[in-house]
Amino acid sequence: MKTVSNISVKTLENGIISVLINDPKSYNSLSSNTLKSLLNVFRTLNKDKTTKVIILEGAGKGFSAGHNLKELKKFKKKNEYIKLFNLCSELMIEIVEGRKPVIAKVHGSAFAAGCQLAASCDLALSTNDAMFATPGVNIGLFCSTPMVAVSRKVSKKRMMKMLLTGDPITAKYAKEIGLINDHYPKSQLNFQVLSLARKIASKSNLTIKIGKKAFYKQSEMSLKKAYKFTSKVMAENMMAMDAKEGISAFIEKRKPKWKNK
Repeated sequence: MKTVSNISVKTLENGIISVLINDPKSYNSLSSNTLKSLLNVFRTLNKDKTTKVIILEGAGKGFSAGHNLKELKKFKKKNEYIKLFNLCSELMIEIVEGRKPVIAKVHGSAFAAGCQLAASCDLALSTNDAMFATPGVNIGLFCSTPMVAVSRKVSKKRMMKMLLTGDPITAKYAKEIGLINDHYPKSQLNFQVLSLARKIASKSNLTIKIGKKAFYKQSEMSLKKAYKFTSKVMAENMMAMDAKEGISAFIEKRKPKWKNK
């Protein structure tokens, strides 16, 4: 296991990497140092050819409480706040635009920027008792940056209720509105996350990379532009060795042997 600041990185198996925010005393708050470390870790893993899937989780009682309010209180200049929020946004963009699929493994609370972090991941699984919130309004600081990630997962009316009330939502409701994929008893979460990661890791790394990039890019386009763009992506994908191998394996009723080329 490699530890950078408050972040622990561990290879679990077959290209599945665990990234642990290891600052339970602050409820894994996203301080400037933690954000910098997470950004560096994700940049490194996104470039690493052996990494297939990233699992992101928090140590201690919960996933993440969001920004470190004690740090925010120390800032005096507007520039300091802009620097912090830009850094946080940079991390979220790296997760979304990165080459590797990221699974958020959530327990306890994922609040404010912590909820933003879970929403930025490609997939999210949680414990049955996990809670999610964008509670900034309660302290006079509207969750403006967290809403960017969360509003891309849930509908506007539901998002606005979360933002305007600051009320936490249950894992059950989070699944209903599309914020998470599923929730499980605490004893099953690790097994379920690993099972999902293994399934994704068994696919062609190249194909996953192509598909993830295309998914987020087309989602911001008009219908016609999206179809034109994805038609080109699929044509380029078909030229890859893995596409040819996958089709041959399906026809021949055998397991494909991925080359990631």
